Amino acid sequence: MNEQRTLAHWQQMASTVSIEGRAYINGEYVDARSGETFDCVSPIDGRVLANVASCDSADADIAVANARETFNSGVWSQQAPAQRKRVLIRFADLMMEHQQELALLETLDMGKPISDSLSIDIPAAANSIRWNGEAIDKVYDELAPTAHDQIGMVTREAIGVVSAIVPWNFPLLMACWKLGPALATGNSIVLKPSEKSPLTAIRIAQIAVEAGIPKGVLNVVPGFGHTVGKALALHMDVDCMVFTGSTRTAKQLMIYAGESNMKRVWLEAGGKSPNIVFADAPDLKEAARAAADAICFNQGEVCTAGSRLLVEESIRSEFVAMVAEQMKHWQPGNPLDPNTNIGAVVDQTQLNTVLGFIEAGKEAGAEVCGGGVQLHKESGGFYVAPTLFNGVNNDMKIAREEIFGPVLSCIGFDTPEQAIQIANDTDYGLAAAVWTSNLGKAHRTAKALRAGSVWVNQYDGGDMTAPFGGFKQSGNGRDKSLHAFDKYTELKATWIAI
Repeated sequence: MNEQRTLAHWQQMASTVSIEGRAYINGEYVDARSGETFDCVSPIDGRVLANVASCDSADADIAVANARETFNSGVWSQQAPAQRKRVLIRFADLMMEHQQELALLETLDMGKPISDSLSIDIPAAANSIRWNGEAIDKVYDELAPTAHDQIGMVTREAIGVVSAIVPWNFPLLMACWKLGPALATGNSIVLKPSEKSPLTAIRIAQIAVEAGIPKGVLNVVPGFGHTVGKALALHMDVDCMVFTGSTRTAKQLMIYAGESNMKRVWLEAGGKSPNIVFADAPDLKEAARAAADAICFNQGEVCTAGSRLLVEESIRSEFVAMVAEQMKHWQPGNPLDPNTNIGAVVDQTQLNTVLGFIEAGKEAGAEVCGGGVQLHKESGGFYVAPTLFNGVNNDMKIAREEIFGPVLSCIGFDTPEQAIQIANDTDYGLAAAVWTSNLGKAHRTAKALRAGSVWVNQYDGGDMTAPFGGFKQSGNGRDKSLHAFDKYTELKATWIAI
């Protein structure tokens, strides 16, 4: 094993890494105007990593004013798409040059395994920046069909100042899903990372300037949702707000947008995704492995987590036993150990939430087939054993509400129609999966599911080329793909008499 991939290496690096906790406004690290800070606590062992600037409305005003001034100056917004492309590719390259540092910050801050941060999160974040940079000079405007003496042009123009509020579960990746298309189309941005995991967002702001993004184009204001987040949502000079997080917060942001300047709002919210396994699945062992992965990866702190496992009754006992066996491979451990595949949940509050749902499942009469307990209390961190419930009905709390932890609820069904009814009986509609060897059944079921992404004989497939977003109370996110550019641009029709 490479020395850089050992527990000792990461522990040594963690003991010496420099952590920046200040806001980044107009190309400089600055304290919050109030001087207030909050503790950034590592879920690995409960230790304080840094004191982070606690921004509020005063900081939001300064950041937005700088973003507006920079946008109006044209220093970025009026650059040729090919030039913005070159800078964004350089930005992605620099992120990969800082891959180990960023991965370490992500793991210390959020508790995910270092192997995931290093091989998944940071490369995927850099790829998002690179992909959008590569795409921007290949997006064409339109000519409308007109009379011979008219030319009707439809052009896309940067929307202006974008406020991006991102979650704690994939801190850098979710930020880059917003930054990539917003920067590529020429906007200026004020980014508010989650107070639970702000460190990589603060760090990459400086890397962006080093790559050639002008000062003032990307500003980062750490702080709490009820202070700086609310201030950005109500700000009269923010043109567009993009958000990934809980449905409850998404609803509140829609209200704030309406109470202020009717800013454009794009929201990617919660999920309670069904993973449907028919008896004729092509490979039950692979389906069981995928079901375990779909709830255990990233500690279950994934909006698309396959948290409802719908299994045809004729194979339910057999299949649940297979999933339970697969979940044994997911044992929480030290996130800095490269051999760890599931780390700590993000903080004490989230740990209490997950444990509370587990107790609710037990009280409702669901059968615990594995897990269900807190682990590694002596570490000072926040660890929970992946938990499998069988005998769940869709009315139970554990089947209705988003848990955001490694808790899987298995529900039986007898017919495809019943599976579809159960799958769609939810407030959410973010993702779903179908396992069957019957192509017609796969197509009919996928088409009937009210979800923004549907996977067949796999879970969580796809890449940057297809849009990501949901139905119903999962929001309208539409991250990824060329469709994301539409979120950050205005369409202008220009008529020319000839």
